[in-house]
Amino acid sequence: MPAIVIGHPVTSVKEQSPTFYAKALSGIGYAVLIFDATYQGHSEGEPRLLEDPFARAEDVKDAVSFLSADSRIDADRIGALGICGSGGYVPFAAQTDRRIKAVAGISAVNIGDMVREGTDLSGGDRDALDAQLNAANAARTAEAKGEPAAVTAMLPMTAEEAAQTPDRSMLSDAYEFYRVEFCSPDAPNKVAVRSFDQIAQFDAWQFLTLISPRPLLLIAGTVADSRAHSERAIEKAAEPKELFWVEGASHVDLYGHKPEFLDPIIAKLTDFYGKCL
Repeated sequence: MPAIVIGHPVTSVKEQSPTFYAKALSGIGYAVLIFDATYQGHSEGEPRLLEDPFARAEDVKDAVSFLSADSRIDADRIGALGICGSGGYVPFAAQTDRRIKAVAGISAVNIGDMVREGTDLSGGDRDALDAQLNAANAARTAEAKGEPAAVTAMLPMTAEEAAQTPDRSMLSDAYEFYRVEFCSPDAPNKVAVRSFDQIAQFDAWQFLTLISPRPLLLIAGTVADSRAHSERAIEKAAEPKELFWVEGASHVDLYGHKPEFLDPIIAKLTDFYGKCL
């Protein structure tokens, strides 16, 4: 069988958005592998909730290795799909892992750019970044002294906090998705504080041209506050590449839980993977 690896968003687990896409893609004939990232969910690794972009990319490669060793899988027909933060991790992994024959991202975010320049890449806040880096450094020292790993929330934790964010923004929608509709005890929506010094020096798009001549497909909502990430990636990538717009969709609208947006995306992925795998 052809197979597809799906990477989950930051602060998420496999039972959330990846499951919607896994069910749809398995229904049209693909073996699909979803998994919790290292340090997160049911996977191992300490400190818990560490968001290490380089480890996340290695997870994708390890998933491809797992599939390649399975006699039921055609190792020459393996693709990958990343959602949100994994929309950056999957292309990063594919830059040097040529076993990934087709690369796709949904509501892709280059998490390094987001921390450095803000969700919409409008410039970011250097003082805020400095504070995150100082906190990360302090957390490393504290852990070296045997203290528990400090964690911090990555999205609003209460309805009151969510109400302070712009309507249909990544943060307001993420609260509804993660904290209300699809809440999971395995996804506290927090990261280890020392993640930030690793995130801040990560660039998912730096070597995107290495994916070529394998195809790259990015899918983004026209009203997503993260749309600039996909636009920047497509500008940096080499052919063949495509940016597919979902009209009227926000960032989180594309997490798979809304049929009006999921259906056109699955139709696009069916065509994309059908041609490539």
